[in-house]
Amino acid sequence: MNSFEFNKIAGAVLASVLFILGVSVLADMLYETGEANPKAYEVAALVEEGAGEEAAAGEEAGAGEEAAAGEGAAEAPQEDSLATLLAQADAAAGAKTAKKCAACHNFEEGAGAKIGPDLYHVVGREVAAQGGFSYSSALKDHGGTWTFEELSHFIADPRGCVPGTAMSFAGIKKPQQRADLIAYLNTLGSNLPLPNAPAPSATDDGAETADDAPAADAPAADATATEEKSKGE
Repeated sequence: MNSFEFNKIAGAVLASVLFILGVSVLADMLYETGEANPKAYEVAALVEEGAGEEAAAGEEAGAGEEAAAGEGAAEAPQEDSLATLLAQADAAAGAKTAKKCAACHNFEEGAGAKIGPDLYHVVGREVAAQGGFSYSSALKDHGGTWTFEELSHFIADPRGCVPGTAMSFAGIKKPQQRADLIAYLNTLGSNLPLPNAPAPSATDDGAETADDAPAADAPAADATATEEKSKGE
């Protein structure tokens, strides 16, 4: 082998080595490995902080809505008691309301049952005690007496008051309309005394306040002081 051929082989080997080294360096440059870019953590932190702020804002908004709802519930007017409603009930208006029940009930003494039992003398009667009518087992098990309160609950929502009752009537939701109807039913042979309505609360005009008391005593105190001063002179 002469020197020319040797130089060719050596040059080829050197070129191959340089090529391999160049490819390795280029690969390291293109696919750099090492610690992650710290900016990535900063972005994640910003996202989490933003999410936290949104969550806090959502919680504050929810708390505000709940507080507003609580204030609205506190400001809602209280419903009058049944005794108060009965005291101002209109039996004539109740008779008109009773007409919607006439398809299923009789209101005259001795008229007997229809689809439902006779409602004459129902106020004060035992529950499920009308003779000649087959009551549901749910109403029989309910028991008790048809007091003013019990009638009001049942008329408002029959199936809610007595689950399983066969009565399909949806109920009367307006409290005063129920009171009018009960007042009418009470005239049908029962005539029970109405419950006593709660006494009205004392008004500011009829009650002396703590601030008014010193003002009322002030003139008398001034007169006493003036009189004592005159005696001293």
